[in-house]
Amino acid sequence: MREVRLFVDVCLTPGVDLSLPQDAAQHALRVLRLKAGDLVTLFNGNGRQYPARLIAVDPRAAKVHVDTMEDPLRESPLRITLVQSLARGEKMDWIIQKATELGAARILPVTSERGEVRLDGARGEKRLDHWRAISIAACEQCGRNVVPQISASESLEACLAAHPRTSAQVRWVLHPGGTARMRNIEPAAADVVLAVGPEGGFSDNDLAALRQAGFDALALGPRILRTETAGLAAMAALQAIRGDF
Repeated sequence: MREVRLFVDVCLTPGVDLSLPQDAAQHALRVLRLKAGDLVTLFNGNGRQYPARLIAVDPRAAKVHVDTMEDPLRESPLRITLVQSLARGEKMDWIIQKATELGAARILPVTSERGEVRLDGARGEKRLDHWRAISIAACEQCGRNVVPQISASESLEACLAAHPRTSAQVRWVLHPGGTARMRNIEPAAADVVLAVGPEGGFSDNDLAALRQAGFDALALGPRILRTETAGLAAMAALQAIRGDF
């Protein structure tokens, strides 16, 4: 039987009746066509999930009864931060969705010297809301109860300044010229940061800034992977080596 999962940005408490937020209610009733008595699983990003059942199905006043609380282990022991250069079109949406499925804890979109995408002002805020909606939908699908932190896009330099390296962190920039290989390393830290360049790759200035910020160059084999492939491939490999695969 399919599990229906809904994200609701409200406090959840077992044993209480709850009015669903409008977007969740419309998705449940108009898209999923749920009826009174149907079961749903609610989550609000706190790491837990709350089995519930629909008790009122008016789209303007849909209600559920929260039955209980569950605390399944869905988060990887490996905390991965993806510093991702902005990609064109739907590629960035793909990256956000798949990075969420693969267990990313944080996704930090950045602009870089060779990057062709720039998001400023209202356009950037609108795109951030869009990315968060994609990540939430991915959590609903894959079973995660923690929504990754996604920041507004900023320059690579600003991102590095805002997120200095900690002593417990391993940092890699994915670069074809790197001497390190995934098969030869076993990260001692459970906190890993991956930096991925734009379609044209990081410039020499970008690479110098990354090295200054504690990033080592890591190559993913003899082939050059696209920006929408490299970070996801590295994340999957890390989950296999030290995560929850």
